[in-house]
Amino acid sequence: MWLILSDSHDNLTKAKEIQKIIEQYNIQKIFHCGDFVAPFILPYFLNDTADFYGVYGNNDGEKLLLHKKSNGRIKPGPLEININKYKILMMHEPFALHAAKNSKLYDFIFFGHTHELVTEQYENTLVINPGESSGWLTGKSSIVLLNPENKKFDVLYI
Repeated sequence: MWLILSDSHDNLTKAKEIQKIIEQYNIQKIFHCGDFVAPFILPYFLNDTADFYGVYGNNDGEKLLLHKKSNGRIKPGPLEININKYKILMMHEPFALHAAKNSKLYDFIFFGHTHELVTEQYENTLVINPGESSGWLTGKSSIVLLNPENKKFDVLYI
């Protein structure tokens, strides 16, 4: 099971809930689409059992320490990731979203920034914006759990 989240914006209360979900659902891969804000939130998302992938968001000001505390696992986006047979594109701001969808190169495209939940199947590409995990802007804190084998997903509100 994979976890996709974005826009955590230093909300430690929600980060603690997400940490419980990571353990409860035996999450194998975590994809954070940016706007961590400060490095002190990272321990809630990093563990020894799940692979972590992250991209910087427009509100991530402490990039050097985020890079260091994540052991280099947070990178500038758009970021292409190959995992087994899956090709993934991750980004914070969806500048290249339309071109990426139309390219037909990706199995999954994950993005954030808008704080709005998006789950769209576009031909063979599943596009996901998990909304905001912080809940600060919309009042809704959401994440997405994804089974990559069958592209089935669940939106969890925390």
